[in-house]
Amino acid sequence: MNTYSKFSTRKTPQSKPIPGSSQVKNNAGGFAWEIDNWSRLDRFLILGSEGGTYYVKEQELTERNANSVIECIKEDGVRVVNRVVDVSEQGRAPKNDPALFVLAMCAGLGNVDTRKHALNMLPRVARIGTHLFHFLAYVENFRGWGRALRNGVSAWYNDKGIDQLAYQVVKYQQRDGWSHRDALRKAHPIAQDNLHNNLYNWITQGEVNAELPKIVSGVLAIGKVETAKQAVEMIEYYNLPREVIPTGFLNDVGVWDALLQKMSMTAMIRNLAKMTAIGLLKDWNSQTQMIVDRLNNQEYLQKSRIHPLSVLVALNTYIRGEGVRGSLTWEPITEIVNALDKAFYLSFGNVQPTNKRTMLALDVSGSMTWNDIAGMTGVTPAVGSAAMALITANVEPKHMFFGFGTSFQKLTISPRQRLDDVVGYVRNIRMGGTDCSLPMLYALQKSVDVDTFIIYTDNETWAGRMHPSQALQQYRQQSGINAKLVVVGMTSGGFSIADPNDAGMMDVVGFDTATPNILTAFAKGEI
Repeated sequence: MNTYSKFSTRKTPQSKPIPGSSQVKNNAGGFAWEIDNWSRLDRFLILGSEGGTYYVKEQELTERNANSVIECIKEDGVRVVNRVVDVSEQGRAPKNDPALFVLAMCAGLGNVDTRKHALNMLPRVARIGTHLFHFLAYVENFRGWGRALRNGVSAWYNDKGIDQLAYQVVKYQQRDGWSHRDALRKAHPIAQDNLHNNLYNWITQGEVNAELPKIVSGVLAIGKVETAKQAVEMIEYYNLPREVIPTGFLNDVGVWDALLQKMSMTAMIRNLAKMTAIGLLKDWNSQTQMIVDRLNNQEYLQKSRIHPLSVLVALNTYIRGEGVRGSLTWEPITEIVNALDKAFYLSFGNVQPTNKRTMLALDVSGSMTWNDIAGMTGVTPAVGSAAMALITANVEPKHMFFGFGTSFQKLTISPRQRLDDVVGYVRNIRMGGTDCSLPMLYALQKSVDVDTFIIYTDNETWAGRMHPSQALQQYRQQSGINAKLVVVGMTSGGFSIADPNDAGMMDVVGFDTATPNILTAFAKGEI
């Protein structure tokens, strides 16, 4: 073969850039397209950078994303703030920390309009006391305590009704080295009424010789009770949260029953194991039925902003029957396991089918099994990709599952399987290196008709004889099908195998709750 025949724009090894393209080297040594700063902002807000990736350590990944955020703030800081609010309020991300971090950057690094807008939006993004403490821990890295920040934090306290604020104060007492006492002493809010003023004095100085909200009186009273029966009476009368209950009462069934009645969805999911271990939850008793009804109520799930990844983590933990830390053990209740499985799908909302021929291709290479998504225990990108793919599989009648690394195999996954079964199955698959061209090449080789290829990957492809975009072009030409490619990014890295100049390819963010319906709209040609 002479030297000229080796140069091609139709078949280029992934270890080299496609000639004439804007591809750059990815973290694995292959070549892909670098996503723009706004796309990287979306990935960061949804997936964060906790744990890093196989190729990039956590701190370095955070710095890369933060530098992209800075560029977005320079370009249009108000747009960044609006994006933060959208992702946070709609519950599109597993954790709110990245949104709070970016909001803190906007409050410190933006122009006057951006800083003002960021601080005005603080109550909408920092909805609970813990969120406020996270924000305060972040914002001091970017600015000092000027008037605008003091006013923004003061508004967080003053604008809440007294009962709502008192609940926040007693339930979320401190985090990240911050407490409400610290925040109030920094912000110096001017109380709008006597009740707020009394509450502030109690928080900062411990004053109790004035009228205080009912729940605060309950906090003061429950520390003096001697029996679990008295504790139950206090919980019911004052609507006390678990955080203020003396430790000695937290193994009592009656206490947990009282707490369950008004427990938030987030707290309920986190405490399923404890409530089962102490015997509150049993097969088909009223408490179990209450939990099943809540988990299977889609409206309640969405109002509670329960992210599907949180449900997946809860399912993985509960089905195991023992804690990762400590000695707590329990016998999982089948009705609750099934309800968690159903809640995972419900938390994505109503996903519409395309009725297209869809290949769901899961990258199960080594780099996809390295870290947990958004710091959520036990959910690697490989596991997360299987869970995401099941959302589409459950509504698409014409779908097929495949896994790939540097080889390609059909996966025996059915949407009728329970989610934890599929997760366990995927965890046992290992395929080494990464070649994201394999789904299209397999379809060509086996003459499989595909309208939409959906590849779930970290985009660290490097091992193939041709690039995925070239493989898609070849598939289109030889099959006569104008197939589309959707790349679902499962980490917050800065690369994509989707050609930004090809309208038939699209890059989206994994575990964004909006992703399944975006896939549907794209496959149907609506976007």
